[in-house]
Amino acid sequence: MRKLLIALVWSLVGGLLGIGALAAAGPAAADGGSGGEELTINAKLIDTTGGKSAPVPGVDIVVTDAGGKQVGTATSGDDGVASVPVPQGGEYTVTIDAETLPEGTFLTDPDRIKATVNVLGFDATVQFPIGPDTRDIETWVDRLPDLLLSGIKFGLLIALAALGLSMVYGTTGLTNFAHGELVTLGAIITYTLNDSAGLPVLWAGLLAVVIMAGVGVVQDLGFWRPLRNRGTGNIALMIVSIGVGLFLRNVFQYLFGDDTRAYDQYTDQGPLDLPLVEPTPKDLFIISIAITVLVVVSLLLARTRLGKATRAVADNPALAASSGINVAQVITVVWVAGTALAGLSGVLLGVDQQVEYQMGFKILLLVFAGVTLGGLGTIWGAMVGSLIVGMMIEVSTLVVPAELKYVGALVLLILILLVRPQGILGRRERVG
Repeated sequence: MRKLLIALVWSLVGGLLGIGALAAAGPAAADGGSGGEELTINAKLIDTTGGKSAPVPGVDIVVTDAGGKQVGTATSGDDGVASVPVPQGGEYTVTIDAETLPEGTFLTDPDRIKATVNVLGFDATVQFPIGPDTRDIETWVDRLPDLLLSGIKFGLLIALAALGLSMVYGTTGLTNFAHGELVTLGAIITYTLNDSAGLPVLWAGLLAVVIMAGVGVVQDLGFWRPLRNRGTGNIALMIVSIGVGLFLRNVFQYLFGDDTRAYDQYTDQGPLDLPLVEPTPKDLFIISIAITVLVVVSLLLARTRLGKATRAVADNPALAASSGINVAQVITVVWVAGTALAGLSGVLLGVDQQVEYQMGFKILLLVFAGVTLGGLGTIWGAMVGSLIVGMMIEVSTLVVPAELKYVGALVLLILILLVRPQGILGRRERVG
């Protein structure tokens, strides 16, 4: 607390000194340090006919300011560049006189005779392509295979987290709203081991999953089991999980910062030229790891003695205890497995995207959607629901803006729950 107060005081002092220095520097400093220097807007005219880039001289341009007042005119030289000085930064409109184009040349986009440019303290350049449009315009048919592959990959990442969440819910009845922070923690641990300790991402990720398994033991024995032993209801436990999630998210922001960071491997990869799709090597790696882990966990739950005990506890804890099953021990194992799966989801999500302190929180709603859509408490339901959500999100970008792609999955969730409230693979429960 003392260090925090000292840091706060120094921040206030530094801010006051900065404001005083800015005021002393006068208007030039306030305007970004331009010092009244004249800035220039450069219009570049390039002819791309025949796949070549040839400058186009002798073309007139007019520059107007935000109020429509003409600032200046210029004619492109032998280098295809027309330069117009502007008195200060701001928004300007550059208009090309298409009638001055040399005979046989034409704008690539005939409707684009104007371009708006923001001058922010340095010279700005706007380009007018000339010649036939040689761009390969993709249709929705061309995009669909890649979007489906991206949807499968994203759905598998959601499924890893959803499987752990579903296992905890099935055995304890807890809806854990701090599960997203466990995803974030796995990614942050991997980044720290990779960046600070110098471990390769593969080994850093494996070690992070082991550490996350330990976190599962600590959180169950540290406060979830004591709360269960005191008879705390599921609603109260859910509220506790919301508080834990808020606490962890703020800790991550304080320690990790607001910046988005990337691992030092697998960040810049070119696509593979495969039939119908063009995935990167890391896409195939993520899909392979996720499928392998999901299949192994499913087989362990279906075939092993511990898996049968877990399913017995999920079905009827009291009957399982009377049959000689150590219910508390099984629940701890479930917390270990669920936390490790959430950590692995974070590791792979960091490889696919980047690491930031809210990454788990951002997909938490999608994890809940996958679990609820497939059926609460069912292992296969969590995986099936997550895959549907992932593919729905990516494919929906064919018809909706990318910023709204999560909406389609949530609408699908609402529609299915109206028809089948127990989810796709859930069992209908009798009330009363």
